Amino acid sequence: MTMSAPLTPDIVSHEGNSMVLSMGPQHPSTHGVLQLMLQIEGETVLTCDPEIGYLHTGIEKSAENLFWSQAQTVIERMDYLAPESNSLCYALAVERLLGITDDIPVRANRIRILIAELTRIASHCVQLGTHGIDLGAISVFFYCFDLRENILDLQEHAGGARMHPNYVRIGGVNGDLPQGFLDRLDDLIKKFPGRMRDLRGLLQANPIFQDRTIDVGILSREQALQWNCTGPVLRASGIAYDVRRAFPYCGYENYDFDIPVRQEGDAYARFLVRLDEMEESMRIIEQVRQHLNEPGPIMTTNTKVAAPPKETIALSMEALIHHFKIVSEGFRVPPGDVYQAVEGPRGELGFYIVSSGENKPYRVRTRPPSLYNLQALKGIAPGNFIADTVVMIGSLDPVFGEVDR
Repeated sequence: MTMSAPLTPDIVSHEGNSMVLSMGPQHPSTHGVLQLMLQIEGETVLTCDPEIGYLHTGIEKSAENLFWSQAQTVIERMDYLAPESNSLCYALAVERLLGITDDIPVRANRIRILIAELTRIASHCVQLGTHGIDLGAISVFFYCFDLRENILDLQEHAGGARMHPNYVRIGGVNGDLPQGFLDRLDDLIKKFPGRMRDLRGLLQANPIFQDRTIDVGILSREQALQWNCTGPVLRASGIAYDVRRAFPYCGYENYDFDIPVRQEGDAYARFLVRLDEMEESMRIIEQVRQHLNEPGPIMTTNTKVAAPPKETIALSMEALIHHFKIVSEGFRVPPGDVYQAVEGPRGELGFYIVSSGENKPYRVRTRPPSLYNLQALKGIAPGNFIADTVVMIGSLDPVFGEVDR
């Protein structure tokens, strides 16, 4: 019995004038771990089938085997470009199950909004910078990542780590803003307008960038709804849906900001929406900054959830025992289930969480915006060139830690 020659990783099959190519998962423009099965005729894409799962890490199931507070460490690692959006959404969900949503201090919510909007800007900086590299615009990468470094410095200053600080906690935040944080924040606010002018000058009116993105990967309003797209992908197709406005949380209803919308639905429109969103995020940050000089508590006083202040542990045996039990056993959450959503950088991030009354979640399930946005590639890729596939992937901004989980 003779065996046929093995298929190469690049050419899977062909019939007639069409050919099926495997693009990725090692292709740099597929952002690491996405495989696309492209049926092409010449340079034109006929069908596009995304193959996912190469970065599956079992995060949801891992969370179900950790204490309620410990689960945040793995949940932050789903969308590793917006870890604090993940932890905020999870914390809000658990707080609803605990019935302590109204007990979260005002200052804690202001800090949460500050961190969430800084995270949004930092995430969009990665998208814009790497998208520029995909299209050959190298300089924009350095401009974007310089701005992102300033934000990561602030994140490290507040939470102790640059990427996964675990700063947003169930019940509030892990400590007040440290000394010197506000001065560094003021420097970022002052730097931001000039940096945005640089980014717009490099790309927005760049004729090469426009040729590569205008009328490429057009996602109609109807298609965006059919694919359950959210975030900048949905708003670039003409639908002004934003969880911060539709279902406010953390006090977002008290802040003045606009929802950037475009009607074209192409890669260029998605680019413009993200630029506009960065400026709206800074607008929210500036409003938050006006109140950050006012001192106040940053953690709920509910003793079943919050550990006692460190300064009391050496003075009180009861505080020491309470601290020990919180650390060694966690806390129990009343039985029930809840769905909580936030507006992450890629769209509606949601957690459906079930509690059986124990000190660990019974079920943790995610609504990952990257997954839904990415699947729209099936609908928008046909009819475009192979090279345009790279543009479309970047314009959808998928993060595969979140897609595969």
